[in-house]
Amino acid sequence: MTQYETIAAELRRRIVAGELKPGDRVPSTRALVRDFGVAMATATKALQTLQAERLVHPSPGVGTVVGPPPRAARRHQQQPELNRDEVIRTGIEIADAEGLAALSMRRIASELGVSTMALYRYVGGKDVLVVQMVDSAIGEFPLGTPPDDWREAIAMVARVHWAAYRRHLWLASAISLSRPQLVPRLLPHTDAVLRALRGFEKSAALSTMISLFAYVRGVALVMEAEAQAEQDTGVTADEWVTEQSGKLGAMIAMGDLTAFRELLADGFDYEYDLDKLFEFGLEVFLDGLSARLR
Repeated sequence: MTQYETIAAELRRRIVAGELKPGDRVPSTRALVRDFGVAMATATKALQTLQAERLVHPSPGVGTVVGPPPRAARRHQQQPELNRDEVIRTGIEIADAEGLAALSMRRIASELGVSTMALYRYVGGKDVLVVQMVDSAIGEFPLGTPPDDWREAIAMVARVHWAAYRRHLWLASAISLSRPQLVPRLLPHTDAVLRALRGFEKSAALSTMISLFAYVRGVALVMEAEAQAEQDTGVTADEWVTEQSGKLGAMIAMGDLTAFRELLADGFDYEYDLDKLFEFGLEVFLDGLSARLR
């Protein structure tokens, strides 16, 4: 039994035994991390397991509470007319909790207690819905007025995107750079970067803008993949590196890898922090632009 299954089983036992009654708040992810000594992603997956079984549901302003979601409880009752925002919001909730792969029109219809075909009146289809979800998620992070300084303006846009990717891990994989979707709330971001790059020749400005967005999205994809791996295995990135360190040392010793040996000499220990990695890469990117402008 994995760590998240162990936690889910214990909470399930408390609910069945009546120790946690309908409407009671279950331990938060932070409490589970503290009490069970697991990673945040493991605690999150345990609660997601109970949500999928409809034993608990998130309650805004309260936390996760015992009982089925209100929509599920009203499924066979007369429902008010759906609206587009509710469909989009439900799609985002599913993607936030389980990833974009779990998203389907049938799943959303099940959450809302309506037929699958009823959804097409509001969002057209899954591809259209994903674009609307992207637009809604980006809308949570208003750009504001970009600074006059070109470097600060570009950094502001990059950090806004990073914050959006941090909150919605599925967002990076939903956005395409080779076939960019027409996302209304993303257009001002593109415009802000292009305005900051007016000192560049037009094709260079466009290539720079694409490279910037590709850099931020690329690091965010690593974040999404790591979160998924941690959920699937219950092993954090630091724990995985520790497990692999012995094998890596043996491979370095056997090969002509002098730079690796020099890097790891004297007990060098690298802190793997994606926020710091993002900021470091952003500074390198901006330094390169500054050199080109000079």
